[in-house]
Amino acid sequence: MSVLWKELVHGGGMWSHVLKRGTALRITDIDGGANAGVLLYNSGNPVERYNMADTLKAQHIARLTAGNVLYSDMGRILCSVVADSLGWHDPLGGCGNASLVARKYGHASYQERQNACYKNGKDCFLTELGKYALGPRDLIPNINFFSKIAVAGDGSMHFAAPHSKPGDFVELRAEMNTLVILQTCPHPLDPNSVYEPKPVELSVRTAAPAGPDDACRNFCPENGRGFTLTERYFL
Repeated sequence: MSVLWKELVHGGGMWSHVLKRGTALRITDIDGGANAGVLLYNSGNPVERYNMADTLKAQHIARLTAGNVLYSDMGRILCSVVADSLGWHDPLGGCGNASLVARKYGHASYQERQNACYKNGKDCFLTELGKYALGPRDLIPNINFFSKIAVAGDGSMHFAAPHSKPGDFVELRAEMNTLVILQTCPHPLDPNSVYEPKPVELSVRTAAPAGPDDACRNFCPENGRGFTLTERYFL
């Protein structure tokens, strides 16, 4: 696959892009310990968007790694996870908001610290969504790439640290023209009491379509049907 473009997103930063069908987005943790919160939408019809519950129950999983796909709420596949050096990414933990960040880290406004201010995942998502005429009603459960959440028998969730190492990466192949919204704020369950979000590198690459022997297509029977629905959408 040839690299079409690269970009660095600083810790506490935000980013968005329409990832075209036939391309893939590689996200790389540069320093280790990053968290990349991601939302996904059908760029041509954003009322169709990533559905966390369907993604997990269709594939009988509670974490994301290579071979898994990311379903929309219409049963189609927005993106496939085609490569992953880490083996576990969190689909459950959600994102932080302003009050959580203030309680955990204290106050550091833009007026006080300019670009070193404390940001939160929810507001970063809303800032990027606004560029596409989307807003609070369009917020959905997000994915947290590079973070791991273990769920105990009583349902409590525990943040695993350390988890991601410098150079770890995950690669998403677009099966639809997918609006990707990304922020690099700390995971809401990260126990670190110091605000120190980590950067990620993004690269967009060309990607061949999923063939009959594709690992994501054949991960489970449901995925085969999901690919059929997605491919019919582009007839």
